[in-house]
Amino acid sequence: MTKAEKTSTIEALKEKFSSTDFFYLADSSTLTVEQVNKFRRLCFERGVEMKVVKNTLAQKALEALPQEKGYEPLFAVLAGPTAILFTDTANVPARLIKDFRKEAGRPLLKAAYIDTAVFIGDDQLEDLTRLKSKEELVGEIIGLLQSPARNVISALQSGGTTIMGLLQTLEERGDK
Repeated sequence: MTKAEKTSTIEALKEKFSSTDFFYLADSSTLTVEQVNKFRRLCFERGVEMKVVKNTLAQKALEALPQEKGYEPLFAVLAGPTAILFTDTANVPARLIKDFRKEAGRPLLKAAYIDTAVFIGDDQLEDLTRLKSKEELVGEIIGLLQSPARNVISALQSGGTTIMGLLQTLEERGDK
């Protein structure tokens, strides 16, 4: 790889890291070519972009970004084969890795960067699968906000039919 190619790769990675709030670092080194291709296809289908780059280039790209983003803990795991999984939804790569492991046993999670929080190690995978997406959180909030209104409307409707039933019964008795 020429110096110009390395510089170009670092610039592309800087752009990608700075525009993405969620990315995972994974080790897929023992997967066969067929398994890697299947994993890439699954990533593509679920909207996850998978890149395999040299660790030194990834580290240089991360080092060039503002320190307040908190990328420093990731430098320790940038050793050996590393696949970077970029996503717009925090839990999708974790669920993808967990599902894919049922048949292949890999990839292993090295680290995950979730909106300034850093998760190091494969033991964090289960916690990452339980993260809620933005859409799920918005849905829960809307559900919580609608719940009291539904209860009030339900109470009013049930009370209304009871009152109407009572009035009809009283009316029928008055006619006799």
